[in-house]
Amino acid sequence: MTKRKNNNTVEQSTSNYHKLSIQISLNGLSFCVVDILSNTLIVSENITFETTHSPYEILKHIENLFEQHKVSKSTFSEVVVIHKNNLFNLVPKALFNKDELANYLKYNAKILANDHIVYDEIDSHDIVNVYIPFVNINNYIYDIFGEFEFKHNGTVIVESLLKSHNSGNETVCYVYVSDQQMNITIIAEKKLLLYNCFNYYTKEDFIYYLLFALEQLKLDNESVKVKFFGAIKEEDAIYQLCYEYVKNISIFIPENTSYHLKDTEEDSIDFTLLNTL
Repeated sequence: MTKRKNNNTVEQSTSNYHKLSIQISLNGLSFCVVDILSNTLIVSENITFETTHSPYEILKHIENLFEQHKVSKSTFSEVVVIHKNNLFNLVPKALFNKDELANYLKYNAKILANDHIVYDEIDSHDIVNVYIPFVNINNYIYDIFGEFEFKHNGTVIVESLLKSHNSGNETVCYVYVSDQQMNITIIAEKKLLLYNCFNYYTKEDFIYYLLFALEQLKLDNESVKVKFFGAIKEEDAIYQLCYEYVKNISIFIPENTSYHLKDTEEDSIDFTLLNTL
């Protein structure tokens, strides 16, 4: 298990206007608290696990983190929970029927009869993200804070990139890199062409999924713009391998938030967390 954090606690802020954002996956979790009056980060932590954990084990880690940072004893003006998993499917709104949620997932995800299936609407682009949240985490958060907002991390990524995309008619492939997972978003003319996520374990896995996504849309490896962001740098082996196959690549630095974050703090906070602040 690896950790990145600052050492503050929530109680160190003099303001009562706090916003809590949490992201959960089976490979790790992260959270941050900001003061919405002073636009400053109060506390943050990002934990990555070397092995996949169960939702029950993840809950235990959240309980420990909340106790350590005195989160459970605090009051928040807003609480947002982000569920990060592969149990999702994007559906055009014109084809969406809320009574058929299981049918949207059953062909590309293993679902159980008692799974709780929900959806996020990306209204301005007529897209619905159908997914399975971590119900035990939601129940725990509700027991502590009452009503709160929750989303799938794919919803946050797609909404944020569609909003910030300013490349005109050009097709751009955005690749968000995190620990053993890559999220590929392809946008042209402010329209979403493709969004998917893949688990990778080697740099060869990474380039395979990238080339596969480009091939599905018949995009030219020599000319298409590919922008990497997240846990990747130009000197990384993954970046260097990608450059052998896709020439027009670069590191993308999104404009994440209006909150005042030091460079070291921003590096330690997940992109999806930053875009829920």
